[in-house]
Amino acid sequence: MPFATRPRTATLRELTRDGLGVAFAPHGEHWRQLRKLCVTELLSARRVRSLRRGREAEAANLVASVVASLSSAPAPPKPVNVSALIATYVTDAIVRAVVGDRIRDRDAFMEKLDEGVKVAAGFSLADVFPSSRLARAFSGAARRARAHHREMTRLMDGVIEEHRKRRAAGAGNDEEDLLDVLLRIQKDGGLQVPLDIGTIRAVIIDLFGAGSETTATTLQWAMAELMRHPAALRKAQAEVRRVLAGERRVSEDALPELRYLQLVLKETLRLHAAVPLLLPRECQEETRGVLGYDVPGGAMVLVNAWAIGRDAASWGPDAEEFRPERFEDGGAMAGVDFRGTDFEFVPFGAGRRICPGIALGLAVMELGLASLLFHFDWELPGGAAPEELDMAEGLGITARRKSDLWLQATVRVPVPNV
Repeated sequence: MPFATRPRTATLRELTRDGLGVAFAPHGEHWRQLRKLCVTELLSARRVRSLRRGREAEAANLVASVVASLSSAPAPPKPVNVSALIATYVTDAIVRAVVGDRIRDRDAFMEKLDEGVKVAAGFSLADVFPSSRLARAFSGAARRARAHHREMTRLMDGVIEEHRKRRAAGAGNDEEDLLDVLLRIQKDGGLQVPLDIGTIRAVIIDLFGAGSETTATTLQWAMAELMRHPAALRKAQAEVRRVLAGERRVSEDALPELRYLQLVLKETLRLHAAVPLLLPRECQEETRGVLGYDVPGGAMVLVNAWAIGRDAASWGPDAEEFRPERFEDGGAMAGVDFRGTDFEFVPFGAGRRICPGIALGLAVMELGLASLLFHFDWELPGGAAPEELDMAEGLGITARRKSDLWLQATVRVPVPNV
């Protein structure tokens, strides 16, 4: 519990001045109420299942966009930018879960979310010297954070107003989306801590930001690792096509049977934790004897999930290798999972601050990966060898690929009209 809170840096205070979501809220009653709301209402297994129709529609759009890319290119077809298509699929799937439909300024909105991640992760003089008025006055990061906050508030109010008008007109899906849930609870007053509009904005930004960037990053790495390891690719494709034999598209009903595909995603999460240092924590009080160290109160604590997932002491001499079979029944790490009880595998964090959106993220990843493997055969452009694929990571709060993933696609299972 001494590490269950979040640091409130000068930059984060500017980014969250109108309200705190669940990701950056300090430990306390406000955070406890929002965490309960996420677990029981917004991101429960039941709620995630209720949103499957939107995910399946966006997965169908994903495979259709691959076909469209192939059809628009002269023969022989040019490579497909898989990174861009995956990013669009994940963004639209998360947006649809949150607001029930596409949003008018989606590209501008997601661009601002991406900018917010960069601002939050950037260096600020005011964060290093928090008591200095001079540092705060001349902090470029703080000014960027204020400007970003104003623009995000404008965009978020537009999203909420657009959603309200659509609901009032009786348009959209019948299912209750996540914004519907928040607005209903705000109206009913079901929380001990009032759910004001600033808090609703912050929660939605958490859902969009955490759900889209990390999920898309993991999916891109999964495809890249499969291209680097053709035997794993063949095994995953054979499983998907066997389970879905005779089907025209991937349904979420089949996902529980795709055991090897799930292992592929587990191994991807181990090697490529989307947020390598997780979100920072703050020590609430002086704590002695943490791995032999005394941690002073107020110290920022970073957990290196990337290094933990590659530690040879836990994972053996092949810790740097992509080998999904390590998680199979009878494998060396068969019982190890990422849900917070096995501390050698913490891509989503652990303890009280573990990511509450695991079920939604996994559903989007499994459906997207299964769809790409079911409908298409994949090759590296120009007959390149697997070991030639660039696997460099970019710098930032998330460990995305440094370069986009371009692949050659061949339709294997015809894609029905969307």
